[in-house]
Formats: sequence, structure tokens, C-alpha cells
Amino acid sequence: MDYHGRNVSSLLIMILGFICFSRVQSLRFDLESGHTKCIAEDIKMSSMTVGKYHIVNPSEGIPLPDSHKVTVRVTSSYGNNYHYADHVNTGQFAFQATEAGDYMACFFAADHKPSVTMTIDFDWKSGVAAKDWSSVAKKGSVELMELELRKMYDTVQSIHDEMFYLRQREEEMQELNQSTNSKMAWLSFLSLFVCSLVAGLQLLHLKTFFEKKKLI
Repeated sequence: MDYHGRNVSSLLIMILGFICFSRVQSLRFDLESGHTKCIAEDIKMSSMTVGKYHIVNPSEGIPLPDSHKVTVRVTSSYGNNYHYADHVNTGQFAFQATEAGDYMACFFAADHKPSVTMTIDFDWKSGVAAKDWSSVAKKGSVELMELELRKMYDTVQSIHDEMFYLRQREEEMQELNQSTNSKMAWLSFLSLFVCSLVAGLQLLHLKTFFEKKKLI
């Protein structure tokens, strides 16, 4: 393998390694009618996220029955609504997070008699994985190598932002711990002061009692 080939291979390995850090969540789960299932994803501010879902048809070639419908809602940890679909069997959403924290995608199936169990396929991506690279390549008319370099740059930028976000969360947790420790120290001091005061009052009461009884 020549020098150019080794460079290309190394570059592709780096790209694959960086892509492993991207947030990708694809899963399939069962949902019983009358129940709700929620899936959480930690997304940092200004990060792009896309998701798509559909109810798996248990019998190919036959339309889904009317009972196979779900209500889907995507909300932030602050309760803001980013996606809502009622009585659907497929859908998708895409938005740029304006808040950092846990985002919740909840699937609810209406109650049926007899009970129905549906299988839902849910694909949720955020960060670099959420970008449509085929559109980028088509719109920009870029070469394959340039596209891979752009992917790598965005991935590195995403990792950098993620590290900064984690460091910021760590600092917030440290500040919370310091504040909690300070409050606990004051509470301990207050408890010690109250206990000492009560003990002193008890001693004074006992001394007065014994003096009245002329025991001391």
C-alpha cells in the first residue's frame, strides 16, 4: 500500500472512530394498548436532532388495523413541546434544541378490548449523526474526500462541544456539592448550638430544682 493509500485508510479509521461518539439511538420495542412508554435522550443546546417512528406491520401485505395507532409527544426537561402527533402509525420530527438537558419521547396507545400489543420501530439521532450528508454532498457538489473531511470536522466540533458541555455540567455539580456541604455545615453548627442550649437549660432547671429542695 502506497503512502497516499495509507493516509486515506488512516483518515477513514479516524472518521469511523469519531462517528462512534455521535449520539445515535435506534431501537424497537413493544407497546401494549392503554400504556405509555417514554424514551429519554440527553441533548445539548443548539444540537440538531431528528427522529422517525413507525408501527411494524405484523402481517405484510395487509393494512394495519385501526387499533394500531399511537399518540407521540416529544418534550424537553422544562416541559416545552417539540413534537406532537395524535392517532398515527408513522411520523417523524426534526428540531434544533434550544434547551440543554433530557428530552423525552413518549408513545401512548389508546386502550382497546381485547388488549393489543404493537411493535414500534424508533430511530432517534442527534448531533453529527442527525445531519443529512447526502444533501450536503448534492448541494455542495463536493468531492468524496472533501465530504469526509467535512464530516470529520463536524464530528470533532461536536466532540469538543460535548466535552465543554460535560465540563460545564461538572462545574455545576461541584458548585451544587459545595453549596450543599456549606448548608450541611451550618445545619450541623445550628444543631450543635440548639443541643448545647437545651442541655444548658436542663442543667439550670435541675440546679434550681435541687436548690429549692435543698439537696445542694
